[in-house]
Amino acid sequence: MEKYVLVFDCGATNVRVIAMTPSGRIKASQSYPNRTVEDPLHPGGKIWPLEEIWSKLCKASKAVTSRIDVAAIVGVSTTTFGVDGTFVDNMGKPLYPVISWQCERTAPIMKGIDRYIPLEELYRKSGVYPYNFNTINKLAWFKENHPQVFADDARFLFMPSLLVNLLTGQQVNDSTMLGTSMVADINTRQVSGEILDCLGITPEIFLPCEHPGYIAGKITAKASKATGIPTGVPVCLSGHDTQFAVFGSGAVPGELVLSSGTWEVLMCRSQRYTTSQEQLDLGITTEFDAEGGYYNIGLNYIGSGLLEWVRKLFYADTDENIRYETMIREAQNVPVGSNGIRINPGFYDPAAEGSGGRISGLRLHSTRGEVYRACLEALSLKLRTSLQALETAGHFKASKIICVGGGSRNYLWNQVKADVCGIPVQLIQQKETTVLGSALFTFTGVGYFPTLEEARANIPYEPGLIHPSQQAADYKNLLTN
Repeated sequence: MEKYVLVFDCGATNVRVIAMTPSGRIKASQSYPNRTVEDPLHPGGKIWPLEEIWSKLCKASKAVTSRIDVAAIVGVSTTTFGVDGTFVDNMGKPLYPVISWQCERTAPIMKGIDRYIPLEELYRKSGVYPYNFNTINKLAWFKENHPQVFADDARFLFMPSLLVNLLTGQQVNDSTMLGTSMVADINTRQVSGEILDCLGITPEIFLPCEHPGYIAGKITAKASKATGIPTGVPVCLSGHDTQFAVFGSGAVPGELVLSSGTWEVLMCRSQRYTTSQEQLDLGITTEFDAEGGYYNIGLNYIGSGLLEWVRKLFYADTDENIRYETMIREAQNVPVGSNGIRINPGFYDPAAEGSGGRISGLRLHSTRGEVYRACLEALSLKLRTSLQALETAGHFKASKIICVGGGSRNYLWNQVKADVCGIPVQLIQQKETTVLGSALFTFTGVGYFPTLEEARANIPYEPGLIHPSQQAADYKNLLTN
């Protein structure tokens, strides 16, 4: 009998449930749109509607389980975006809505974090770049505005663990989410008592915290009724989607991986890291790799979120069945340099202080294809700058970039990346690398595979390279001039 792992994947745009085989084949999947809503307790604030998300995931799970043999499900896991979560009581009931990383309420906290701990010391201890949305800022905001959530029996659960709690009734965090929080000790990969002490918070609110693949619990009767998954199926921790995309890509230590989605995340798997002022100035963040003993050194910036903005603004009247093909075709007919249109992609830049992104060079006869091409070029230039920063920090020279995620499907964007960066972009057959990485940890966690190495060796990656084209010389001249 073919076995399956079910992955509950909660992204910023969609929530999905996917049944995956040990060879990485998707047997069944179902997705529904995700969204933020206004915080009823904080006008203008953005939250994730947890009950709505859970309802959609349950609906998706029932759709998936109706198309497979549920007796073949050997495990379940959950993966989401980083940093977000909330406090729950001892029964798992949220004590406040889940504040979204898209909410601006924590920007003043990050700007004034020195009130609690000097930024340089915080970065040195945690390795995480000071983004406005980091978990530490939410904790400080709660401390200043809703201290009642710090009840004696309260626990802070990250978003994947909130879903694990709904599936199993157990409260346990995982290390990959902790590694995004800015409250972890990068040396020990555990909660930092020193950092939390500066905020007047006890480390116990995050405990227990286990590694990916750990069996957190089993599907309860209540969750079984809601999801269609049999009672007693093990639920394993996964966590931050980026870390599992990196592992699922097949990357080995020393290789660069670009997780291309709403955010572009360029990361290198490494056993070493540096958290000095130089790395802080370069904008580098260091998070815990899904595998113990490794770190993901990287840079984050808004990615296809910018392209989606262009789609909504300029292509809303295009047939949705051919919308993306139309965007790419129109941009493909635009020459290098987008006829003088330039875009600053800083539409979400913590250092911009509200200035946001900018478009320059528009004329009365400018086309939407030129704007879209300019976006692809701007994001590729940002990739090139990020690549150079990582090479400087890690003292290495990249020979290729493994591209995974939704952006890997955009062939024009991948070609522009290769041309601008001057090195090949490697694509793999497995497009759902986050789900794949999560599934591999789950198959290993439940004992189907004895080791992660054997689990990944079972995957037919069939890599292909997009080499720089003749337009690489045009981009080189453009950058020089």
